[in-house]
Amino acid sequence: MHRRLLIRVILPILVAALASANQAGSSRGTERITREVRHELVMLPYYGVFDNLAYKVDGSNVTLMGQVARPTLKSDAENVVKKIEGVEHVKNEIEVLPVSPSDDRIRRAVFRAVYGDPTFDRYAIQAVPPVHIIVKNGNVTLVGVVASEADKNIAGIRANGVTGVFSVTNNLRIEK
Repeated sequence: MHRRLLIRVILPILVAALASANQAGSSRGTERITREVRHELVMLPYYGVFDNLAYKVDGSNVTLMGQVARPTLKSDAENVVKKIEGVEHVKNEIEVLPVSPSDDRIRRAVFRAVYGDPTFDRYAIQAVPPVHIIVKNGNVTLVGVVASEADKNIAGIRANGVTGVFSVTNNLRIEK
């Protein structure tokens, strides 16, 4: 009788404790994978200011998103993420932007307009500047992180002033 009572009380507690430990280990694994994915993407040799790489980690599955100016960067991103320990599946949804001399001209002009402003000197010296300029068919999207609302607004105004730009979407986030 005493033995049955122990099995009824202790066994569910042990099962719950094991499940909780497994979930904690799983979330630590997901956090590690998230850190490694970010590191590997930022370290890609041809990742630059005209590309936007984003990702989502769901357990051992990674979804890559964003836009790149070179098709090789899309495959490079997928290949480095596949090699991360614990990653079982990579879904590559990165968009390769169309090749366009007009868009290339706009990219360079927006870059000069934004990073030529003295406000952005502190951003321009970073290995991968935090304001990314995505141009698709004359439409500009600014993505990344800036220090203040004023910096975000200045970047949007400077991009809007470039000849040939049809529209500017300012998706810059403010640092916390």
